Amino acid sequence: MSVLPLAWRIARRELRGALGGFRVFLLCLILGVAAIAAIGSVRAAIERGLADQGAVLLGGDAEMTFTYRTATEAERAFMGGIAERVSETVDFRSMAVAGEDRVLTQVRGVDGNWPLVGQAGLEPAIPVAEALAGGDVPGAVMDPALAARLGLEVGETFTLGEKAFRLNAMLVREPDSASAGFTLAPRTVVSLDGLGGSGLLAPGTVYDSDYRLLLPDGADLDALQARAQREFRDTGMRWRDSRRPSPSVERFVDRTGSFLVLVGLAGLAVGGIGVQSAVGTYLGRKTPTIATLRTLGAEGRLVLATYALQIGALAVLGVVGGLVLGTALPMVASPWVASSLPFDVSFGVYPLPLLEAAFYGLMTAALFTLWPLARVAQLRAAALYRGAGGGVPRGYAVGLVALAAVLVGGAVWFSGTPGLALGTAGGIVGALLLLALAAWIVRHLARRAARHIRQPALRLAVASIGEAGATTAVILSLGLGLSVLAAVGQIDTNLRGAIDRDLPERAPSYFFVDIQTDQLEGFLSRLEGDPSVTRVESAPMLRGVLTRINGRPAREVAGEHWVLRGDRGVTYAATAPDVVAGESWPVDYAGDPQISFSAEAAEEMGLALGDRITVNILGRDIEAELTSLRDVDFSDAGMGFVMMMNPSALAGAPHTSIATVYSSAEETLLRDVGRAYPNITAIRVGDAIARVTEALDAIATATRAAAAITLLTGVVVLIGTAAAGERARVREAAILKVLGATRRQILTSFALRSALTGAAAGLVAVGVGATAGWAVMRFVMEADYAFAPVSALVIVVAGVLATVVTGVIYARRPLARRPAQVLRSDE
Repeated sequence: MSVLPLAWRIARRELRGALGGFRVFLLCLILGVAAIAAIGSVRAAIERGLADQGAVLLGGDAEMTFTYRTATEAERAFMGGIAERVSETVDFRSMAVAGEDRVLTQVRGVDGNWPLVGQAGLEPAIPVAEALAGGDVPGAVMDPALAARLGLEVGETFTLGEKAFRLNAMLVREPDSASAGFTLAPRTVVSLDGLGGSGLLAPGTVYDSDYRLLLPDGADLDALQARAQREFRDTGMRWRDSRRPSPSVERFVDRTGSFLVLVGLAGLAVGGIGVQSAVGTYLGRKTPTIATLRTLGAEGRLVLATYALQIGALAVLGVVGGLVLGTALPMVASPWVASSLPFDVSFGVYPLPLLEAAFYGLMTAALFTLWPLARVAQLRAAALYRGAGGGVPRGYAVGLVALAAVLVGGAVWFSGTPGLALGTAGGIVGALLLLALAAWIVRHLARRAARHIRQPALRLAVASIGEAGATTAVILSLGLGLSVLAAVGQIDTNLRGAIDRDLPERAPSYFFVDIQTDQLEGFLSRLEGDPSVTRVESAPMLRGVLTRINGRPAREVAGEHWVLRGDRGVTYAATAPDVVAGESWPVDYAGDPQISFSAEAAEEMGLALGDRITVNILGRDIEAELTSLRDVDFSDAGMGFVMMMNPSALAGAPHTSIATVYSSAEETLLRDVGRAYPNITAIRVGDAIARVTEALDAIATATRAAAAITLLTGVVVLIGTAAAGERARVREAAILKVLGATRRQILTSFALRSALTGAAAGLVAVGVGATAGWAVMRFVMEADYAFAPVSALVIVVAGVLATVVTGVIYARRPLARRPAQVLRSDE
């Protein structure tokens, strides 16, 4: 006979007026579920925006891109045959010059059809054709930030290369900017005709030509992509379409969203501790009721079902509350989120992230409530009346393991990144185990230390830490929240240190690109005679697309490795330097093409010596044998090429050179080189570092926000623990008053107890955070780690403040009660 009907009747009666004891339980679930639902909803809204506005973001229904060249007649004929309209643009970096000011800019040359889809936002609001038109001086539009750096107003002129342009409007919105991905400089847009005579598109100059296609309604994108790749497989053509207009942005949003959701899981883990504590406290108050039920013949499964139904109903209530809050938060924050994105985002109710958040919430509630439920459900009535505790039967222990496995498996499935999900789960479990061990050590040391302390208040505080079970709950909950913040602080400080201190010491001052062959000798002579220049390195520079490995498409062999995402720098040298495996070609080698590869990239891609590598350069396939692997160091932001070939393999290919310059007089050097060689583009490494730092700031802010939810949940658990222990402190204070203690001594003892517990939680959190920071810097970032003391001190102080404030607040009632009243109630 099923026990559920009877269990439900008892559960309904006990739930009347019982919500007050579950405030911490509900708050923990609501906060954890809300954080995950909000993060998932924002991610889903951005992904929906990318999908719905694919054509606008791309600038057309499809795009064909070529590096170092424009489309051939055959390629133009193909595009004209499948598209109703075609827009041609070129994209490259150059220096915008106004007076003595020279600033790097990302230049786009456009034809009269741009933009095919969407509208460019100009200020003043004039048509694009009018803004780019001009008589003797062609027009241009420019990012307002760039114009401000150059001190330009609308109507004034500036120079690109060897040609002057008039700034006719500010570019406040570029419709297809999201498809360009991360750029190092603000945008300038001019007409293709206006670029004529500027000297910026000489043979060998690094540029991309993009052809956006407006296709007929109902066009089969799969078939068109397959046809284009079949007909132009060996030309280096790259295809994108409106289904995935910006793969890099899509990957970033997906990875960042998954990471933040997993950080939110840490908040739920902290909430789980609060859930377990709240359930344990509730069941402790219900011990007489449970004992009476067992005396009247109730079986353990009836007791388990009764209280499981109660807690399950409250868990559903908490999860629903979290889902509502998690859905509302992105809508409230939508103006801020929308202003930071280059495309429109529609916030609403997205079922999948809500399902994910609900799954995490319910599984966490089940995992952390099964333990206290199992302990009381199997005890006999006599043991319950005596207040005895029980262990967890083997069957329930297996159930706990199964629930944990389902929770981790769900995290792996929802995140789509098994390594990240398993690493996060392992980190949370490891942190909890370390915190539990630390709590045991703290209690053990406190019990021993209390025997040797003579100061009464301090001795009482230390002894209380050693005996109080609440110590473990505080260190676990508050410690885990502080651990997440400590890890974020250590990683953030080390990354900024590597960028702000270490990198500038080793990095060059400038990269100079697009140095024509006939300019190289004069350029190097100019630098060698400059006393401010301490070091110069130069190398030939081409761009190529790795298309095939041993005759197979490269992506079939190496997947989505970063080397295969677009074109990469290729150089040549008389011999390959820093060879760690294989042998370089000899000087004056003129045989079949050979290629040397970065050893690290080769290992990641599964390449081996003897493999045949096909690289498309300027529309020509070059198949070379992989004969050596090199140690390529990218950590100093200097010159490094993944691929290097023997000189004869690239003989006759138009190309330019690249140079890195280390100088103590950057502005003077830039001005002199710019005057002598207007076509050469200078990339200031400091500016590039600043752009990277901006991206890190955004990621760090989002991570701190997710971590703050974890800490807030920990504070809620701390408050719940303090509230649950208030009754014990009332009795303790009464006994101390009878023994002659003053209110001040009792309050000092309570405050010291809280401060020591908070300090212990903070110190353990610093240890866990430092370990996590070291692991990330060492194994993920492959950089040195240095302990950040300021961040650690903030964490410890935060732990002390949180516990002291909570302890003092909940000490008011124990101090106010009269001893006689308290002790009579215990009789």
